[in-house]
Amino acid sequence: MRVICDAPGQTCNRLWTYVASLSECIVKKKKMVILFFDYTITDFPNLLHSKYIWFPFYQPWYLNRGNGWNNFKGGTWKLTHSKRWDKIFSFLGFIKGWNTRTETANIPAAKEELKQIFTPRKEIVDKAEVMISDLRKQSDRIIGVHIRRGDYKEWNDGRFYYEISQYREVMIRLQSLYSDEKVSFFISSNEKLDKSQFDGCICDFHVSGSPILDLHTLSLCDQIVGPFSTFSRWASFIGEKPIYFIESIEEEITKDSFSKMVSFFKMENGKELLDW
Repeated sequence: MRVICDAPGQTCNRLWTYVASLSECIVKKKKMVILFFDYTITDFPNLLHSKYIWFPFYQPWYLNRGNGWNNFKGGTWKLTHSKRWDKIFSFLGFIKGWNTRTETANIPAAKEELKQIFTPRKEIVDKAEVMISDLRKQSDRIIGVHIRRGDYKEWNDGRFYYEISQYREVMIRLQSLYSDEKVSFFISSNEKLDKSQFDGCICDFHVSGSPILDLHTLSLCDQIVGPFSTFSRWASFIGEKPIYFIESIEEEITKDSFSKMVSFFKMENGKELLDW
């Protein structure tokens, strides 16, 4: 039985650490253990209660009282950043899910069940579907735009940090690319935005600040565009929607620039992504 003992980054990093092991469990009818998770686990009831997974530390009576979640988060960080515990986990045969991202053999056979297991709770699904339905009434094609700034100003020396005006420029170019269709945009961002920043584009975004709501809505769009991120990769993978990663604002965008993620590193068109 595989025991996943790492907790890298935020929600989508965590989800990607589960994929290979969960796929194997689905195909081989096995069970796995996930030690650490974040607060968004409750947004994925099918994952939390999957017959293939046991979350031994998911104890609502503790997590939902007082500083339960904060204490668990602090404990998770200490255990997953300790050389001593790293050695103990290794001795016990526990694995780091982040290191299994290249294990893709079982994903195709498990994909339909993966999609069901990673479906968010009904309230989130319903809100996302309403947003997409409203955009669909005024457009032929909906493109999801993932705007990631904040920490991206420092990450990788700011290589994939773009100004809002540059995202708008990409959106305008996409409208031109599909000039025979009416294009609208769903924008996912971790900062407060105003529609006036995207003058000339039909766009909308959630104001709830829920990352899982944004994630699921992205996965329902016809296409996705954004910088390299586990967030947009996940939306493309689980929603089976073509994605275009912005590597340079000056880069030409064609219809062939889009392709679906079939695993963490590989796209349907055969392109292999680097481990940014």
